[in-house]
Amino acid sequence: MSRRAGDTREKRQGARGFGIHAEWAALAWLLLRGWRVLARNYLATGGEIDLIAAKRGVIAFVEVKARPDIDQARVAITPEKRRRISKAAAHWLTRNRWAVGYVLRGDAIFIAPRKLPAHVENVFELDLF
Repeated sequence: MSRRAGDTREKRQGARGFGIHAEWAALAWLLLRGWRVLARNYLATGGEIDLIAAKRGVIAFVEVKARPDIDQARVAITPEKRRRISKAAAHWLTRNRWAVGYVLRGDAIFIAPRKLPAHVENVFELDLF
């Protein structure tokens, strides 16, 4: 294996580890603020949701983004990512009809090294129906 291929694999592994750490940090952040986590890494055909959480009549479909700084994390939720989250959220709602009466939001938690997580409500609109 070339040195370049090994470097690329190490970078990917490092980024994956950073992402896993970020998801745990986001989960802890929500729990400490009174949210009840309903699902983690919810998979549906065509989409995934990092966290689904409920609090006081709100269900948040949360995307977790970890980047070297918060501003880079904010721009990382692309229109394609929003479409995939919306698709997965619609799938989740078909299996959890009790949630239809709740306020449904597309939130994000942005993670950067040596910073507190930033939970941003309604950072993207869900296209559910």
